[in-house]
Amino acid sequence: MLENWNKPQKPEDAELEERLKAAREKLSVQQMLIKEHNLPVLVLFEGWGTAGKGSVLGKVIRNIDPRFFKVATMDMPTEEEKRKPFLYRYFVKIPEAGKFMFLDSGWMDEVTGDCLQGKLKEKNYKKRIESIKRFERQLTDNGYLVMKFFFQISQKEQKKRIEGLEADKNTSWRVSEKDSWQNKHYEKCLAVFDRYLNDTNASADPWYLIDAKNKKWAELQVLETLVSGIDTALKNSAMAVPLLQNVFPLEKIPKLQEVSLDKALTDEEYRKKLHELQKQLGELHNKLYRKKVPVIIAYEGWDAAGKGGNIKRITGALDPRGFEVHPIASPEPHEKARHYLWRFWNRLPKTGHIAVFDRTWYGRVMVERLEGFCSENDWQRAYNEINEFEKELADWGAVIIKFWVQIDKDTQLERFNERQNTPEKQWKITKEDWRNREKWDLYEGAVNEMLQKTNTAYAPWHILESNDKKYARIKALEFVIDAIQKALK
Repeated sequence: MLENWNKPQKPEDAELEERLKAAREKLSVQQMLIKEHNLPVLVLFEGWGTAGKGSVLGKVIRNIDPRFFKVATMDMPTEEEKRKPFLYRYFVKIPEAGKFMFLDSGWMDEVTGDCLQGKLKEKNYKKRIESIKRFERQLTDNGYLVMKFFFQISQKEQKKRIEGLEADKNTSWRVSEKDSWQNKHYEKCLAVFDRYLNDTNASADPWYLIDAKNKKWAELQVLETLVSGIDTALKNSAMAVPLLQNVFPLEKIPKLQEVSLDKALTDEEYRKKLHELQKQLGELHNKLYRKKVPVIIAYEGWDAAGKGGNIKRITGALDPRGFEVHPIASPEPHEKARHYLWRFWNRLPKTGHIAVFDRTWYGRVMVERLEGFCSENDWQRAYNEINEFEKELADWGAVIIKFWVQIDKDTQLERFNERQNTPEKQWKITKEDWRNREKWDLYEGAVNEMLQKTNTAYAPWHILESNDKKYARIKALEFVIDAIQKALK
């Protein structure tokens, strides 16, 4: 892109000023349309050191009500951030619907920087590129406008700016070692930047190259491109998104009605196995922490199937400093205003820690699907998006364990009645539970489809036969121990 780039022609000063005024006014008007249409806008500024990204960013945001935007400068990841997946710190920054998020440098800067420093080999570079392309496509598929700008200056212009800043003691601090290194190795950097731009240039979120030699001209290019992008996004907001074919390896799994639920344990067998397995899991938890392996345990299942008791027996074996249980309810307003996976990215464990999810991201293809909380296009698209999300976690090195806790309809009714007739258990039963029970067949169909389409080789489902809760608890412990042992080999 950079090597074959035809620079746009800079207009005369009078025309430039006139167009700047019009673009600024247009953006001021658009911010209200963005709010009305709940359009989230993510703007990424990348480019050469001293190319003027910060200066242009400061001028662009003057045209927007400060209540409707945030700005983040993404430096190199902290030690804490390095203990999360590569995309974590960017995903958590995505804006709410109706607002802007401006990033001063981002995932491009991190990836190209690692390449230039020799930290990222070819195989891992390609994996990063695939992750980034999926991340950006998921955002645009879910209604985000993603605008990516690269500020381009020549080696000669960069050198001139570096020398000018260094000549004044009040501005010399603005020149970093990275800026000077870039200028000295300009051709090497140019090749890496050009490859990255070509690798991540997509029709839904293309790169816009900005001629940054003149600051006002750079501002105009950004503003006109941004307002044009917003216009197009507002027109396209009601259009359905094409569904993608699954590209991840799937494994066969039985349908719920094919699962035998007559398995059981005696009290004596249960107590003996529980003690042995909890002791074993506790020892493995220490190894997990030492080897910095993250574990994600996801629970889905029928109401009253025994998820809570199952989770309790898992966590009872763990060091309380090394795990967290996340009970997932309906999304809060600030969560609902973002990509549906945002709230789960925010809850990922650090390396060496365990996160247990009581209900998960699969709500998109069950509750939200059946209750009409999202469109058909949304939930149909979600199977692939979830597989991509879990692939990111697996590539990060996480152990992913997914449980579906299965009971039959008669057992659920028996447990519902027991809860309703036992004062200390009445808090466990709600009108929604009874309403969901009426849709048992619909939910069973949705769950079967979910299992078939998301039972990947790297994040398989495990069905826990839970008519006998004791049996399900022991089986879950065995699965967790087995998965962790394989990861620690």
